[in-house]
Amino acid sequence: MKLYKTRSGFVAEAQDQFYAVTNEDWDSLINRDDLYSFLQQSLTSATSSEECQTWIQTGLLAPIGRQEVWASGVTYLRSRDARMEESKKSGGDNFYDRVYDAERPELFFKATPERVVGPGANVRIRADSTWNVPEPELTLFITSSGKIVGYTCGNDMSSRSIEGENPLYLPQAKSYDGSAALGPCLYVPETPISTDTQIKLEIIRDQQAAFTNSIAISQMKRQHTELVEFLFRECSFANGCYLMTGTGIVPSDDFTLRSGDEISISIDGIGTLTNVVE
Repeated sequence: MKLYKTRSGFVAEAQDQFYAVTNEDWDSLINRDDLYSFLQQSLTSATSSEECQTWIQTGLLAPIGRQEVWASGVTYLRSRDARMEESKKSGGDNFYDRVYDAERPELFFKATPERVVGPGANVRIRADSTWNVPEPELTLFITSSGKIVGYTCGNDMSSRSIEGENPLYLPQAKSYDGSAALGPCLYVPETPISTDTQIKLEIIRDQQAAFTNSIAISQMKRQHTELVEFLFRECSFANGCYLMTGTGIVPSDDFTLRSGDEISISIDGIGTLTNVVE
């Protein structure tokens, strides 16, 4: 089941049918441990509507209300290798090797809701960065009680030149206006998402593919529940939160984003999140 947030209202998609969801508050709608069964029950008396498809096509928003967005780092081997290479000159390369093998995962604050953009909106690269990449990530939605009830596509925009200069510059490399994108929907399955799920990244430049790659989430070193357990150890989230789970797709060192690039992140079962670099 998919749940969309649009300018005209909330829409649930089930078995290729679209239904208006009458809840007035997004946060109270999604922040429930029984979200799948709640939506399923709500649709038993609902009538599908073609108008809801129009809402999605013309007014789709990021599936976020008052939630914070957090992120995980170095959860894939490719990410570890890339981080080590970019920080070699600063002497910080062995930090990332240690993080990959450590008991405690790397978790960091990514964005407030105001810094998150939705499908079709512009993401940004920093003016003071010379090396910028998107990071396509399966993103968890976790209720305030700590239960994973949904998933979406996430783009953890990153300034590799800033992070590589000094690992302590990570907040500046990761958190800025337009540094995160979520969408196109909140995917709410009855059971946890399959480890065979594929994440695909495609970057279009001047109407041609400048980069494309894919990876299965089974390549993650850490379990989703493990990341959530560490995040919730000393943090509470009144409206639930989003957690990006790290990337296993990193373009080569000679690639950097440019203004006008179109970034598409596709995840099996969820859909495609497309944004243009401002």
